[in-house]
Amino acid sequence: MTSTPPVGALLRTWRERRGISQLELAGRADSSSRHISFIETGRSRPSKEMVLRLADHLDVPVRERNTLLLAAGYAPHYAQTPLDDPSMGTLREGLERLLTGYEPYPALIVDATYDVVAANRGIAMLLDALPEHLLVPPLNAMRITLHPEGLAPRIRNLREWRGHLLAQMERQIALSRSAPLRALYEEVSGYPTGAGPQDAGVGAGSGAGGEPEPGGGAAYIALPLLIEHDGHLLSFVSSIATFNTPMDVTVAELAIETLLPADAATAKYLRSLGP
Repeated sequence: MTSTPPVGALLRTWRERRGISQLELAGRADSSSRHISFIETGRSRPSKEMVLRLADHLDVPVRERNTLLLAAGYAPHYAQTPLDDPSMGTLREGLERLLTGYEPYPALIVDATYDVVAANRGIAMLLDALPEHLLVPPLNAMRITLHPEGLAPRIRNLREWRGHLLAQMERQIALSRSAPLRALYEEVSGYPTGAGPQDAGVGAGSGAGGEPEPGGGAAYIALPLLIEHDGHLLSFVSSIATFNTPMDVTVAELAIETLLPADAATAKYLRSLGP
C-alpha cells in the first residue's frame, strides 16, 4: 500500500510545478518565506486555513485539495456528490435545459476523464452509425472522436484536430497529474490516424452544402472541427465552460462543451434537420 507523502512535500511539488518561489508564494498567501519553508520541510504543521489558502494560490484542483488536507491531518473540505444524488437535482435540471436550449447545435458535458455525462440531439446526430462497442456507456468523448472506427475517419482536418485534443489533454495532465487521464491519453494517442485524402486541413474543404468555399475556405475565428455528415461537410468551433469556484469535486470536474457552427452553411443545415 502506497502511503501519502507529507503535506509539506505535496505543497512543495505543487509550488515547483507552478514555477513559483517560496518568497513569491509567501507574498501571495500573506505569510513569510520562512514559514513556507518550515511547512515544506515538515518543521511546521499548517492550519487547515493555510492549506486551503496555499492550494488556492497554487491553483490546485479541488480533488487534490482534499488530498492535501488529509495529508495534513484534516478532514476533506470538499464533498464529492454523485451527479445522480437527489441533492444534485436542480443542477441536473439546469444542465439538461442548457443542452436542450442549444439544439440543434451539438453540446455535451464531460467529467475529468472525458466520460460523457450528458449530451443533446446535436451530438446524437454526429454519432449516428458509429459501431455499438464505442457507444457502450460510459461513452468517452476522446475515444469516440479519435478511434479509427469512431469519428476520426469523418474528420477532414484530423491531423490538426487530433493535435489540438492531445495538447489539451497534456495541459490537463500537467495540471492535475491524474493517472486515469494519463492512461486515456496513452490509449488515444496510440490510435492509428489513418490520415489520407480526408485530412484536407483547414481552408481546403467544402461547405456544408458540398460546394467549395469561396476563396479557398472560411476565415475561421478558431481552429475548426471539419466533419462529414450524410454527404455534407460541417464546420464547428468549440467552446468549453466550467463552474466558477466549485465547492464539490464532482462539479469542479464537469466541463460543458458546445460546438458552434463556424459558417452559415453549417448553421442552415443543422436547422434544416428539424426538432
